[in-house]
Amino acid sequence: MKKVGWFSILVAAVVLTFAVIAEAQQPKKIFRVGYLAVNSSSVERHLVEAFQQGLLGLGWIEGQNITIEYRFAEGKLDRLSELATDLAGLTIDVLVATGGTQSALAAKKATATIPIVFLPVGDPVATGLVANLARPGGNVTGLSNVQVGLSGKRLELLKEVILKVSHVAVLWNPGNPFSELALKETETAARAAGVQLQPLEVRIPKDLQHAFSKMSAAHPAALLVLADSMFRGERGRLADFALKNRLPTVLPQEVYVEAGGLMSYGENQADLWRRAATYVDKILKGAKPADLPVEQPTKFEFVINLKTAKVLNLTIPPNVLARADKVIK
Repeated sequence: MKKVGWFSILVAAVVLTFAVIAEAQQPKKIFRVGYLAVNSSSVERHLVEAFQQGLLGLGWIEGQNITIEYRFAEGKLDRLSELATDLAGLTIDVLVATGGTQSALAAKKATATIPIVFLPVGDPVATGLVANLARPGGNVTGLSNVQVGLSGKRLELLKEVILKVSHVAVLWNPGNPFSELALKETETAARAAGVQLQPLEVRIPKDLQHAFSKMSAAHPAALLVLADSMFRGERGRLADFALKNRLPTVLPQEVYVEAGGLMSYGENQADLWRRAATYVDKILKGAKPADLPVEQPTKFEFVINLKTAKVLNLTIPPNVLARADKVIK
């Protein structure tokens, strides 16, 4: 009996050894992520890098345990549907829709089964992406940039820099479902601040020239740009026009100011893209989008470009300058 016992132990050890070897030889699953972006890869580079850094920090390494299929719409919003459908047709585990509401809606239309992570979307409930922020439901969740509520702050900053500002041009994209909500909020804030707005519709980049002509004729005291991926992609043109026409600008994010805009107040986008990686991580580990609450920004930044202020012959009041999170000199 003693010999039989030892023999049983030996057999069990051999079986266990072969099982471990077999498991070690089995290739580990490489998860596949789809990434949809509104603009070109060059415009989106800093955000893509932030997303990749977020994944790397969570142990996801491209080529080892994850691969990413990128699709860039090159600023052509009418391509989002086609690209989202293309990604949904691949064997992907998660679809990340970046660049705002239009990208997220295109992704949701393309698939009702693949988990979708959107970012950043102004009001995902009002635009029909999720049932509510706490319990999104369905296959969609992500990050909101909560643009509603920020226009009042931007107008307030503008009035502190230009004391007698009374006429402000506003660029908005009616093709973006959230822009109408943001414009209404801006109009409410403008009435409270005693500022007259000149809303100018820009659906596609070529519409910018018409908007520029209208501004040149109306001579507004400043330009406010509502958040939209298309405008982010055209930030260089916006800055050039504003500088040539000595037009102060108040903008949604830092990248516009880096391109030559005067000042911005809004969420830290790189932080949002890094946080999007945590959604991908949770979903790949088994979480369902329906159970992952939509998160809102935790980092807001006020950025001023003093080089632009000098060109515009503007002096930024010390109390405003002291509140800036970043100053470009």
